[in-house]
Amino acid sequence: MIKLVSFVLCPYVQRAVIALREKSVEYEVAYIDLAHPPEWFQAISPLGKVPLLEVEDQVLFESSVIIDYLDEVFQPRLHPMDPLRRAQHKAWIEFGSGLLVDQMELVLAKDEAAFHERQAHLERQLKLLLAPLEAGVLDGDGVFSLLDAAYAPLFMRQELLTEIRVELAGLQPQPLQSWSDRLLARPSVKGSLVDDFRERYIAFFSAKGSWLMQQTGI
Repeated sequence: MIKLVSFVLCPYVQRAVIALREKSVEYEVAYIDLAHPPEWFQAISPLGKVPLLEVEDQVLFESSVIIDYLDEVFQPRLHPMDPLRRAQHKAWIEFGSGLLVDQMELVLAKDEAAFHERQAHLERQLKLLLAPLEAGVLDGDGVFSLLDAAYAPLFMRQELLTEIRVELAGLQPQPLQSWSDRLLARPSVKGSLVDDFRERYIAFFSAKGSWLMQQTGI
């Protein structure tokens, strides 16, 4: 049995969940409170972060490593077979990891000035996806890839944020929005979160003093 260790809002473990669902592999997720991690977690996580993957009494960490391992072990393969295209996808997956940090920092902004500064930064970073996307590097053949699994969590949260504050809809140019729409329609993506994710997400960042959440009155 594949076991993932996660925090309930973690977008990085969601990448692995989507990949596992695409491959029809049975798995379980153990959620922990990162603010008060259990001793057993601290003993097996060298970085003190999630996700972790437990398999055959061994532990893997870092989401990009975990999804690479899952793709090598379970069919169908989601990475491109061409070495150059596969390397490109891995590079843009790393870029996507940074985008998730940028997105989180936007939500964590404590005042309006910081919010708009981080909004502008995230918008600039998202626009860097346009050239490789339009060149077919990211979404050229229409076949679901590991890169898609890596970006779906970003797009899911962006959709939620747009529901909370309409002006954020403009962060994603139309080519990105079309890509997002395709990914969010997939059953593997729809089923990759806990049922009450929206409520948990809003409550978590509200408790962190998010200016965005305060302005919505939530």
